[in-house]
Amino acid sequence: MHVFRFLMIFSAVLVLLAPASLPAAPPADASGDAYGVNPGDVLAVTVWKEEDLQRQVLVLPDGTISFPLAGDVRAAGRSVAQIRAELTERLSRFIPDPVVTVTVEQALGNKYYVLGQVQRPGEFVVGSHLDVTQALAVAGGLTPFAQANDIKILRREHGQLRAIEFRYGDIEKGKRLEQNIVLQPGDVVVVP
Repeated sequence: MHVFRFLMIFSAVLVLLAPASLPAAPPADASGDAYGVNPGDVLAVTVWKEEDLQRQVLVLPDGTISFPLAGDVRAAGRSVAQIRAELTERLSRFIPDPVVTVTVEQALGNKYYVLGQVQRPGEFVVGSHLDVTQALAVAGGLTPFAQANDIKILRREHGQLRAIEFRYGDIEKGKRLEQNIVLQPGDVVVVP
């Protein structure tokens, strides 16, 4: 009987201590979420108790969305929380204390391209962070004719196009892993 009571108390103590021993959740970024909206994404915007202000909006190529009473709002490169805050501010001129919800319905603007000597070259939409080796895997892998150590990632930054070298052979050997960068929307992986 004493052993049984001991086991019950011991089990209860373990249950009480377990939550304290769990690792902390990773901190959210300052905006409250991590996804940066891209041109081509589809957002759902709703204003509570305002039926005429519930719609899906497309992020235009110039990076803006248009919403009634708020006008054109810059969306590209911003988080959902930042877009929601600006819409709330603009709508508060017309609606007292608006409750605005913004969600990403379709992340269609988060595209990258793989060209050249891969099994399935083309345009790919990705919902999360993807590095170069993962992009090559999604494209079906390299063909036997691929020049694996001459791969380039083309990236446009501040209006300038730059080429980033990628040597697949190094990655296979576990060397120079820093070159396996996370792709950004619009990146082009060229496999000669």
